[in-house]
Amino acid sequence: MSPQDNLFDLIDNPPPEKDDAGPKANAPEEYSVSEISQKLKRTVEDNFGYVRVRGELSRVTVAKSGHIYTSLKDDQAVLDAICWRGTAGNLSVRPEEGLDVVVTGRLTTYPGRSNYQMIIETMELAGEGALLKMLEERRKKLAAEGLFDDARKKSIPFLPNVIGVITSPTGAVIRDIMHRLNDRFPRTVYLWPAMVQGDQAASQVIAGIKGFNSLPVGSSHRPDVLIVARGGGSLEDLMPFNDEALVRAIAASDIPVISAVGHETDTSLSDYVADLRAPTPTGAAEKAVPVRRDLITAIKQIDMRLISGTQRILREQSNRLSGLARGLVHPKTQLENKSQKLDSLSGRLDAALRQNISVQRQKLTGTAARLSLNGYKQRLKHQSESLSLLKKRLSASSHHITKDAHKNLSSLSSLLETLSFQRTLDRGYAIIKDENDKLVTSTQSMQQGHNVSIQMKDGQRTAEIRD
Repeated sequence: MSPQDNLFDLIDNPPPEKDDAGPKANAPEEYSVSEISQKLKRTVEDNFGYVRVRGELSRVTVAKSGHIYTSLKDDQAVLDAICWRGTAGNLSVRPEEGLDVVVTGRLTTYPGRSNYQMIIETMELAGEGALLKMLEERRKKLAAEGLFDDARKKSIPFLPNVIGVITSPTGAVIRDIMHRLNDRFPRTVYLWPAMVQGDQAASQVIAGIKGFNSLPVGSSHRPDVLIVARGGGSLEDLMPFNDEALVRAIAASDIPVISAVGHETDTSLSDYVADLRAPTPTGAAEKAVPVRRDLITAIKQIDMRLISGTQRILREQSNRLSGLARGLVHPKTQLENKSQKLDSLSGRLDAALRQNISVQRQKLTGTAARLSLNGYKQRLKHQSESLSLLKKRLSASSHHITKDAHKNLSSLSSLLETLSFQRTLDRGYAIIKDENDKLVTSTQSMQQGHNVSIQMKDGQRTAEIRD
């Protein structure tokens, strides 16, 4: 009989009521609250040890301990659920508010609140429609943050020296990339092995991106460009490349990233955030390097054009130089003309200098005649008189200040003499000191049998303390 049948039986046949005389013979067994809670817990766990439930996630909360607390609901009921920290890290779906999911686990009770709840062990999306809805909401969220903007994307090097590839080491993807690189332009390739499908795929690809970026700048092993690649597959197979943490890792990469996930018709969030999207892994290799033969041909054509252009310029400049040479005067003739002009200017300069000296001499003689020392002598006399007056005033002030200071000093000396130590003794007072030569100011500090010294105006005596 199931627990539900037992419950219905209790409703149809309620237990007899107790009377004042005590419990009757057919009265039900009495339980404590803890006992009935434990019985209910065992009943629920025994009958619902493994269940599969579909519902919409609500109130998703991640505690500091790492446990996830949430609820599953439909249009009629709500079921509390918990996913322990050790299980939460292995879920194939990141719990988010509003997701339609199918979870498996077991039911249990929580006696502390008298409620029942589900312990989640696995979680998957309920259908492709829900999956697409979740991806679209995530795409809008990340786009609103600017992660897909073209302005933040980095340019791909024209010819990278080192290429880092993050993909499965055993699949056909790495072979296709290497084959195409060798055909176009062989480069050094470093492979970071990573799962490209399953629960651990996203974290391993993130580790590859961070690992390559952690290499020192300038290191011969640091790639100039990264290729994140995998082959085609279903929407569920490509879900690791829609992981939000992976998208943010690609956006944060200092090394440019080429995304080559799935076939040409497949699109993941990694394609939106990558600096360049390739339709296939082979296409990623084509976008990473140019064709070597085409480069050699283009360089040869540029070299020929450079040689031809240089020769043409040399011919034109030679012809121009010949034409200019015909219109030039012979250097010797130019030197003779300049020498003659220099002699003429030198003679004119000597005459001008002599004339200028004569003019300046005449000006100096006139200025000297106008100069006189009378004004300076009168000013010097006035300054001398002012100095004598200041000297007299200074002498008088010094005498007055000295006299006042002497008077104040005499007054202070008399006061000091009056208040001095010796004058106090002259008036009949005495000073008493103990054996340690310290002043005695109270009878309490004078003990019987101790000696004290008594200082008076005409000398000092020793005395013994007695009662």
